[in-house]
Amino acid sequence: MPTPPAHPRAPLPALIDRLDRILPQTQCRQCGFDGCRPYAEAMARGEADIDRCPPGGDAGARALAHVLGVPARGYDRSRGEHHRPAPVALIVEADCIGCTKCIQACPVDAIVGASKLMHTVIEPLCTGCELCIPACPVDCIEMVEPICQRP
Repeated sequence: MPTPPAHPRAPLPALIDRLDRILPQTQCRQCGFDGCRPYAEAMARGEADIDRCPPGGDAGARALAHVLGVPARGYDRSRGEHHRPAPVALIVEADCIGCTKCIQACPVDAIVGASKLMHTVIEPLCTGCELCIPACPVDCIEMVEPICQRP
């Protein structure tokens, strides 16, 4: 059953929560915000358009438009391509120096490890945002197909 459009006087926190639930929670920043929640907040305040989320695709943009009561349109392809399933990070553990920089960069806590010990990615939690790659000083992180998609 479709969700009715948000009432113009809906409390802002409730509207933000509804918008945030629609977003894919990849925290990829392709929208230009620091994650899905800040993007939802900006949309709720009328400071961002509904078409800025490539991982959400056209369906996500339409759902956001419906909640906000604005005309539906596809996502802005200049922000990136819509891919499913997203590649996931893989740490080449033999090369990992245990610096924890990738752990600090991961917006969804998908990387585990301890200082000066090797780290690993919890694949089901990884959104494929690639924010861990530039954080790694030894270039030991690769993006690969999720295990469930590999031949």
